[in-house]
Formats: sequence, structure tokens, C-alpha cells
Amino acid sequence: MQDIGNLAEALAEARQVKRTPFAWKHLGRDKTIILVFFNSSLRTRLSSQKAALNLGMNPIVLNVNGDSWKLETELGVIMDGDKSEHLREAIPVIGSYCDIIGVRSFAKFEDRDAEYAETIINQFIEYSGRPVISLESATVHPCQAFADLITIDEYKTKARPKVVLTWAPHPRALPQAVPNSFAEWMNAADVDFVIACPPGYELAPQFAGNAMVEHDQMKAFEGADFIYAKNWSSYSEYGKILSTDMSWTVGARQMAVTDNAFFMHCLPVRRNMIVTDEVIDSPRSIVIPEAANRVVSAQVVMKRMLESM
Repeated sequence: MQDIGNLAEALAEARQVKRTPFAWKHLGRDKTIILVFFNSSLRTRLSSQKAALNLGMNPIVLNVNGDSWKLETELGVIMDGDKSEHLREAIPVIGSYCDIIGVRSFAKFEDRDAEYAETIINQFIEYSGRPVISLESATVHPCQAFADLITIDEYKTKARPKVVLTWAPHPRALPQAVPNSFAEWMNAADVDFVIACPPGYELAPQFAGNAMVEHDQMKAFEGADFIYAKNWSSYSEYGKILSTDMSWTVGARQMAVTDNAFFMHCLPVRRNMIVTDEVIDSPRSIVIPEAANRVVSAQVVMKRMLESM
């Protein structure tokens, strides 16, 4: 988040980009961006490609382990398994083919210290010789959080809205990247921010910051203007599922105590686990405009990189 600078200026730039998305096509002329995906993607992949095209760039997508050799990511290992190439060589090669690199790589829940040290994306930063965009890493998803902030700025009806990030149940252990980034950006924004989660699901302190943490979901929802639902696995008991309590599924019961709040989610969403059909299909659901703003957030970041070249 620190890389984006002043949030008010970033939001003003986002509004400008949204109004005239093709005004900076000259910046990307004869420039190439390679988008490296270690994991599946829909919104991040398409929005990043669209943002690059809006700026006149040539986007190339590389699906690691699908389109390329399987890549070893750890240093100091004996490569006698099924991985034929190491990131240490692959990264500078990728850098030689492009002007900007975007990287998406999820947490594997194998080593919290290594994942919170961001060993994969930091290798791209160190070895590529190119500016690098995080398209989601083990711990953060900044372009998503920026799009979330853009969306809240567009839909808010009061100067300082109440925004609630709520945990919701999920059948699989999910990373903390989206909630970490959302919390980080909301703590820096001009909002009244609350995190609602069961005990044991508190986020890492560096991301939770000074947010109010509430273990009573109904209490947290009272008077809220925006509800952001997301599952994440435990940070303290890293990667573990500590609860599958379906009473945390966001439904009409919870939304009734809000101030006619808007519902948000980064997508993809498991209906009737994270949120009921009734809520996500309601007129107060803004998940589609939120997803559309992924193009805007990515384009602002790419635009600034191009302007600095």
C-alpha cells in the first residue's frame, strides 16, 4: 500500500482513468508486460490484460507449470524431482522479454515465516531488473484492495462510512492475502473500520493495525455502511480451519442491523456459505462494479510505472 502514496491523489487518478481509459495509450506503445500466474485466476488475469491494452501495451500471460517447465522456487535445494527449471534463471529470462512483470502466487500454508517474507515475489523484484506488480502474493492482494477502496469511494453516502470486514465459513483453508490487504488499506482510508471474526481468526498485527476487532458478528454489523465478506484461515494456527460455523454466513438477518449497507466480496464466492443468494442478488450487492474496478486499479498502477520509465 505504501507504494501508492497519497490515497486521495490515487483515488482522484482512478476517477480520471475510469472516465478516459484510453487517454494514455501512448505510454505503453512498444512496451510489453508479462503476467506470471502460479495459480488460477479470472478477474486478476482479465483485468490486468485489459488494463495493459488500455495503456497500449502488449500483454503476455504465462501460466507456470502449465505453459512452462515446472519451476523450483526454493534456493539451496537439490533439483532431483519433477521441477526442471529454477526461478533464479527463469526470472531474469522473463525480465529480458518485457518492460513490466506482474506476479500471482498464493500461500501454500507450509511455512508461515517464509510466506510472510514473500520469498517468491521478492525473487522477481531482486532478479528480474523490471518493475513488478503484485497480482496477489502469499500475504497481500493490493490491486484488489485498491479496487475495493475505489468502489467504496464511489458508493459512500457519508464522509466517513462504517466498513466491516467479516469472516465467513468456507470448506477449504484460504490465504489471508485479501483480508490482509483490505485491512491495511481501510486502516489508511478515512473510514470507521471493524474486523468481525471468531476467536482464533485475528489477522497478523501488521495488517490488522488499529482496527476494532469484534467477535460478535451482529454487534459488528450494527449501523454499517459496507459489509465485506471473506473467508480466511487462521494466522495464529497457520493455515488451519478453526470454525465452520454457518451462523457467520452473511444473510438477511445480519444485513437487517446495518444502515442499509452495501455488500462486497472479491469473488469468486461460494453462495450460501459466504453469503446467501438473497444478499448477493440484492440491489445493495456491488460485487460486479467492485470487480469492474479491478481494471481501474491495475491501470493506475501500470500507468504510474510507465510514466516513471
